[in-house]
Amino acid sequence: MGSRPQGRTLLSPEFSLHNSLTCQQFLNHLQDITVRCCATSQTRRFISHSQDELKQKAAEAAISYIAPKLDRKSIVGVGTGSTANCFIDELAKIRHTFDAAVPSSEATQQRLAAHGITLLDLNATPHLDVYVDGADEIDALGNMIKGGGAALTREKIVASAANEFVCIADDSKLVTRLGAFPLPVEVIPLARSLVARSLVQLGGHPIWREGVTTDNGNIILDVHNLKIEQPLEMERRINDIAGVVCNGIFAQQAAHVAFLARENGITELHSSGSEVPQ
Repeated sequence: MGSRPQGRTLLSPEFSLHNSLTCQQFLNHLQDITVRCCATSQTRRFISHSQDELKQKAAEAAISYIAPKLDRKSIVGVGTGSTANCFIDELAKIRHTFDAAVPSSEATQQRLAAHGITLLDLNATPHLDVYVDGADEIDALGNMIKGGGAALTREKIVASAANEFVCIADDSKLVTRLGAFPLPVEVIPLARSLVARSLVQLGGHPIWREGVTTDNGNIILDVHNLKIEQPLEMERRINDIAGVVCNGIFAQQAAHVAFLARENGITELHSSGSEVPQ
């Protein structure tokens, strides 16, 4: 075999013939790809940052709304998820103005405890003044889809015990009809296939969220392409399926008020369908 000339780099035939690029063209092309990748990454970071800011604004609006209603005997129910986390951080700043909080998940319990907020089990709670949580979708009447974080059952239980449900989200979560976001359904593992077949009969396409176990030891089926024309009726029909623990339609426990953050302010949405821009 001949020796390789010094100071030169051999390019494979695939490289030199496939794109007919010179070394300089290749470097220019590579630079262009790098610039585009960096731009895409920066765009994603900007969108993520913007969404985080909107979540923070919604959380602050909820605090402003509930703070005047709290006293030393008040108990606050707290949801689960990234938006609820923003609320928890703000709630910690006024923790001296209320008695305790009831968490809707183990993750929420840990975050509340880290802030030094007194915790209560729901079974030991005589009353719950307000419950604050995010939503994956919400309509003008306060009906929601929740459960993206797999905490839907405990969220619904705690919400049902509260005098008032306050939803916090960015305005992209406001929809005309629920269902674009896949509907989470918590299911006893034994009944996974049975429940899935029933959900198909309702017009949905259930997909097992593999690797996810709820705080209750169950699994999640995410139902795609489900047309939810009547949220309350659909919530009841799914809950009637044997093996279903709970589904993510919150119509029986619809939000009484929602604070939906947008770039130039907050929209205050009431369950009557009225909007109060701020």
